[in-house]
Amino acid sequence: MAKIKVLIVDDSALVRQALTDILSSDSQIEVMAAVPDPFVAAERMRECVPDVITLDVEMPRMDGITFLQKIMSQHPIPVVMCSSLTESGSETAMKALEYGAVDIIVKPKMGTKQFIAESRVSICDTVKAAAMTKGRKRAIQPIRDVAPKLTADVIMEKPNSKAMVQTTEKVVVVGASTGGTEALKVFLEMLPEDAPGIVIVQHMPEHFTAAFAKRLDSICRISVKEAADNDSVVRGRALIAPGNHHALLKRSGARYYVEIKDGPLVSRHRPSVDVLFRSAARYAGRNAVGVIMTGMGDDGARGMKEMFDAGAINIAQDESSCVVYGMPQEAVKSGGVHKSISLQNIAAEVLRQCS
Repeated sequence: MAKIKVLIVDDSALVRQALTDILSSDSQIEVMAAVPDPFVAAERMRECVPDVITLDVEMPRMDGITFLQKIMSQHPIPVVMCSSLTESGSETAMKALEYGAVDIIVKPKMGTKQFIAESRVSICDTVKAAAMTKGRKRAIQPIRDVAPKLTADVIMEKPNSKAMVQTTEKVVVVGASTGGTEALKVFLEMLPEDAPGIVIVQHMPEHFTAAFAKRLDSICRISVKEAADNDSVVRGRALIAPGNHHALLKRSGARYYVEIKDGPLVSRHRPSVDVLFRSAARYAGRNAVGVIMTGMGDDGARGMKEMFDAGAINIAQDESSCVVYGMPQEAVKSGGVHKSISLQNIAAEVLRQCS
């Protein structure tokens, strides 16, 4: 099976070497070249067209945004932006997503063995997901885990359907990954000011979720913010789980709120959709509406089945409107989805189920 050919574009020799080592460690990925700027990249692309490009946001001769725009206008190729953990870097990366980048990764750096292992998982998975967004179909082999694939059991125990007293307040929980930034924008822009309270897990690196929430807040009728521990889940507001932290829905009396927790990767992610969905099954039960959107892998499938068993109504984005039909497909296979519908119709269906 042909490997995924990746072109690395970054002005830092250390970052180029680190990314080369990380990506080359995966048997499904081949680094075709690692170059210092877009001009050299363009020369290499004339010789061989990559399946995926990892692109530095800030470079001296030509910045990543300008090169991204040239790629999208001339020869669209899946691009993953590689950014530093800075406020300016995260804001620029958000702009890159609007210009057509598939996803964002954080520049690799040295750290603990666990940190390096988790970074490898995240970077390789992001590149594989980007490759799946190309026009042609690509068969992806099972991913070799660097550690056991953990379930939501490591964060909280399974829900007990008898544990909660019935209330009438509805709450919406949403999970998304590759392609989810645009899907969430479409979904949230359609909601009225008094929409039910929403908690969202979008697979995204730490610090970038704050910039993402700020951008959504500026264009939506509801308010959107990065979730903080103990934030109330109220009508007219969406809370987005902070990158690198799990978000759980909790309840105290009639009040829903979020708990932000550390912990290991669950279903290869932190935040994990499975963790959010399990907490919704436990603390909201039949008062919850679950939505699973575009993304690679199976994060959210188990949690959505637990929500289904607890009486929640669950919706999956359909294949035709997904950038990557992975997570919704696995949720459907698990038997936890009531209906699959197009992205354009999800907001209306959520409001109907909450009315």
